[in-house]
Amino acid sequence: MDLCASFSSISNKPPPPLSLSSSFSRHQLSLHPNSLQLLRSHFSHRGHFIRIPPPPFSRQNNLPLLHTRVSDPTQIDDFVLEDVPHLTNFLPDLPSYPNPLQKRQAYSIVKNTFVNPEDAVAQTIVVQKDSPRGVHFRRAGPREKVYFKAEEVRACIVTCGGLCPGINTVIREIVCGLNNMYGVQDVLGIEFLLFTMLLLELIQEGYKGFYSKNTMKLTPKVVNDIHKLGGTFLRTSRGGHDTNKIVDNIEDRGINQVYIIGGDGTQKGASLIYEEVEKRRLQVAVAGIPKTIDNDIAVIDKSFGFDTAVEEAQRAINAAHVEVNSVENGIGIVKLMGRYSGFIAMYATLASRDVDCCLIPESSFYLEGRGGLFEFIEQRLKENGHLVIVVAEGAGQEFVAAEVHTVGEKDASGNKLLRDVGPWLSNKIKDHFTQFPKMAVNMKYIDPTYMIRAIPSNASDNIYCTLLAHSAVHGAMAGYSGFTVGPVNSRHAYLPIARVTERPNTVEVKGRMWARLLESTNQPSFVTPPDQQRVDKEMIKDTNKINITST
Repeated sequence: MDLCASFSSISNKPPPPLSLSSSFSRHQLSLHPNSLQLLRSHFSHRGHFIRIPPPPFSRQNNLPLLHTRVSDPTQIDDFVLEDVPHLTNFLPDLPSYPNPLQKRQAYSIVKNTFVNPEDAVAQTIVVQKDSPRGVHFRRAGPREKVYFKAEEVRACIVTCGGLCPGINTVIREIVCGLNNMYGVQDVLGIEFLLFTMLLLELIQEGYKGFYSKNTMKLTPKVVNDIHKLGGTFLRTSRGGHDTNKIVDNIEDRGINQVYIIGGDGTQKGASLIYEEVEKRRLQVAVAGIPKTIDNDIAVIDKSFGFDTAVEEAQRAINAAHVEVNSVENGIGIVKLMGRYSGFIAMYATLASRDVDCCLIPESSFYLEGRGGLFEFIEQRLKENGHLVIVVAEGAGQEFVAAEVHTVGEKDASGNKLLRDVGPWLSNKIKDHFTQFPKMAVNMKYIDPTYMIRAIPSNASDNIYCTLLAHSAVHGAMAGYSGFTVGPVNSRHAYLPIARVTERPNTVEVKGRMWARLLESTNQPSFVTPPDQQRVDKEMIKDTNKINITST
């Protein structure tokens, strides 16, 4: 493309040099070597906006290029599209077909039935006047062309990891979406295997279900009411991932669409399955639906089940508040989910307004000494006569581990094995207040973890799960693979799996939301222990002396 000519058309002065270069990692390049750029970039030059025309389409799929960055030292624009793999990357002769959705009566009222191939979703929407446009993702939704015939599709669904409200809704809507929107009749659920050896012993679930021949035929009638149930209709497990065995079974069963519902480890497994599928050059679309009740998945706005968890946590907090308010010097501790991220604890605290202190993994705290938790409890009991503490399961693990002398133990999914901080904190508070006979405390401890995990999703999460499932179905039918879905700035997008697994999403303890919580509870920030506070004060005194001497 002749960018210099475009500059010359609006300015008499010679334009600055401009380079068009791809920007993506070696790993991402290996996933998508044959993609072509379609998205158009607009950028400012001396007050004018210039449209950069797209490069030629691919004859096979008209797909945009993976990551394209338009950059120049003199320009403020910097557009990056982080794309996802497509089956035609390694199957260039794969035929396409008209999307049957255009004939559906329900979609006849839609002005634009299909997503514009140029649509992208910005990762960051708050920008400054002269800041670059930054990273974008491909917008999710139905495409004009699909790469599967309905009668040739054999899809499967698998759930892995811990329980979370909304899993059954996602399963239901994948089945109904495939059937109602695209006419797909053959959908399998990869479920558990009961192996009889004197007794029935459960040995295969989740990813392990791929190794067995035990599947369930899923139809809209079969899954019609499962969204009203908690847990997962297909059962689940942790661990058990063997990529080659899984892909062997996918190939043996003639499966060509795989929908994988799970958290961080599960999504990493989905990425490995896609890579093996690509290596074998199989026409198999692998779609991930991210799941974690902790809301610790990066990039996306929130994970499904989170709203339900926060809402249900209110019941436990309210119960604790009633209990401690009914006795003298009542202390209630409510332990909530949150291995590495304290979002449920933080949002439940903000929603409740009955919580006096919230402890999360991202914000360290200390017990003894000036400004410590014990001192805060004493002050609050003297003021109000009762106190409610919400603690995330991952908070204070350094203290618990130090006392029980544990090493880096891990569970079946490879996660660090956490110690139960709730009883530990309760005992610590009890032991402390036995030293104050005039202030006997009444401890109430509530752990609603499994009650929250096991309930059906609420209305908000049901709608959200429907959108996630439909986005995954549209993406798989359109030939995308090795992707995950989720809302980015309230718009659903297709994301490279590596982006949602590269790091966990955590509470920003220097951000406004955490500041709002501190304002609500009026708790200390527990930023520094007493010894550090003393050092800081001495440094301030020394600085003041120097300033006085200088003046």
